[in-house]
Amino acid sequence: MYIQNISYALTQVVHNFGASAVLGGAVAALWLAPRPELERALGWLVLSGWAAQIASGAAFGVISFYYYEQFPDISFAGTVALVIKLACAASGFSLAAFYLLYARGKPQAWRRCIWMIMTVLGGTALTAAAFLRWYS
Repeated sequence: MYIQNISYALTQVVHNFGASAVLGGAVAALWLAPRPELERALGWLVLSGWAAQIASGAAFGVISFYYYEQFPDISFAGTVALVIKLACAASGFSLAAFYLLYARGKPQAWRRCIWMIMTVLGGTALTAAAFLRWYS
């Protein structure tokens, strides 16, 4: 039981830091813009945050399956929240990668729009996490 709890706790730490990077990086880019060199660094932070979210989210399922030989029992509302989180993570990771590939030389209005979308995706994922936690 000790190893299982430590596994969950360490995975939660990674998940929390990922969430902080995703939302904090996007909000910082909006507040500190226009500074393309800083935005690029924040783009890497947000991309890394989404990667941490995806990896740690999968790890939660793996840990549960390893110890219980089944995935957690999640209610309908929890399942909807999970689907929303998955959609935000896939979209956020893709958008952050897209930003890093194509933002150089784009107008500030274009970059700001991308950061607004990334902020909404991060906030939506964080909100869905609360529902997932409550309805799991």
